[in-house]
Amino acid sequence: MTTDAQPRTYEVRTYGCQMNVHDSERLGGLLEDAGYVRPAAGEQADVVVFNTCAVRENADNKLYGNLGHLAPVKAAHPGMQIAVGGCLAQKDRATITERAPWVDVVFGTHNIGSLPVLLERARVAEEAQVEILESLEVFPSTLPTRRESAYAAWVSVSVGCNNTCTFCIVPALRGKEKDRRPGEILAEIEALVAEGVSEITLLGQNVNAYGVEFGDRQAFSKLLRACGGIEGLERVRFTSPHPAEFTDDVIEAMAQTPNVMPSLHMPLQSGSDRILKAMRRSYRAERYLGIIERVRAAIPHAAITTDIIVGFPGETEDDFAETLRVVEASRFASAFTFQYSKRPGTPAADLPDQIDPAVVKDRYGRLVELVNAIAWEENKTLLGRTVEVMIAEGEGKKDAETARLSGRAPDNRLVHLAVPQGLDAPVRPGDVVTAEITYAAPHHLVADTVHGVRRTRSGDAWAARTASPSGGSGVGLGMPTVGVPAPLPAAPACG
Repeated sequence: MTTDAQPRTYEVRTYGCQMNVHDSERLGGLLEDAGYVRPAAGEQADVVVFNTCAVRENADNKLYGNLGHLAPVKAAHPGMQIAVGGCLAQKDRATITERAPWVDVVFGTHNIGSLPVLLERARVAEEAQVEILESLEVFPSTLPTRRESAYAAWVSVSVGCNNTCTFCIVPALRGKEKDRRPGEILAEIEALVAEGVSEITLLGQNVNAYGVEFGDRQAFSKLLRACGGIEGLERVRFTSPHPAEFTDDVIEAMAQTPNVMPSLHMPLQSGSDRILKAMRRSYRAERYLGIIERVRAAIPHAAITTDIIVGFPGETEDDFAETLRVVEASRFASAFTFQYSKRPGTPAADLPDQIDPAVVKDRYGRLVELVNAIAWEENKTLLGRTVEVMIAEGEGKKDAETARLSGRAPDNRLVHLAVPQGLDAPVRPGDVVTAEITYAAPHHLVADTVHGVRRTRSGDAWAARTASPSGGSGVGLGMPTVGVPAPLPAAPACG
């Protein structure tokens, strides 16, 4: 994929969830494995890849707006190629090249590994290549991956989803759940740790349903416990679980495995039982609150976050009041709040009683006000507490002007820190700073009192990658099959 003069360059633009972010790391790995390189700062890439999302109502407009902006750029750069992949490509396979005929390649969620070949076919044939598969043939984790972080990594445990939520189009676009073998997951984590990674996030559309293919209802809790036995792995997180399948063995594994962090993202969607039923969410408000109560009993300092949709078809003021009640009772550290948007292809799009946008906007404003007030109150309870903050890259947008460092506490709260003084070398992303919380805001904490700095292998890995002329590269990890895995033996509980 190179010319005689120099390698072709690429850029991946990502929209959507963590699964898409991780898929984009694989797209980067595939392209670099095929000989492409990243462009120098300010230079136009020879290949621009859009990894799209289909969840939000304006996803289509955002994509075609960006494609429209690139049309004259492509015309001015002979040989430039544009590719569109991801969930929106899977959904709109037949219309993308009609609406944007300057697009060269369209590929779906099941065949991201085909991108380099499709780009070459399009170049040779001088016509668009559209390839959409209906089911997964190769588990994505077997593909080369260009990891964006030297100290933290995503690790997929499954792809697809077996739920039928009426507002969600993801199962139609990513297919039924497919589970990786436990040994493959652990081997990938061990390889990442050997490269310097100290934090991993286990990914799945419904992560706690892991094991459905091989009939082990405790497979996910066993996986969490097995992560506790990996030397050098300091932090384990996961997203996203489903309340209907969130079991007490997972809570026990979280509480008893020291490197599983006290943070939990538990989507609520609505606090109204009537709306939850219409959404086909197979739990009710009291079950949800029971999970929150049991998590807090086992892990008192857990930070719990959530997703909430306002304005689902048929939602009344009483239904919305129930959502506010559950939010008040749950005391979320933060919440991702959404105004319901009609998505073609979902059952909810055809439901009667679609809510007036003005009503939805008003309810959304009241919800956000309550969520922020609770988050601020909860953050204030942390004043004076000493926490270990793993320094991150890109978390503090104003760090340069405020002369601070930023990172995440064990419970995943964002912390802005005073820069430690009197050190022989600067603190790096991946290093850990022990500091005392001195100020609380709704969406972040500030720690002006620093007690110590621990330089880590992750910080070393970040420094080595930064020093590399190419910026370093990720590693291709995983095993080549999808199917029924061998059961994961139960690991002993850690104190």
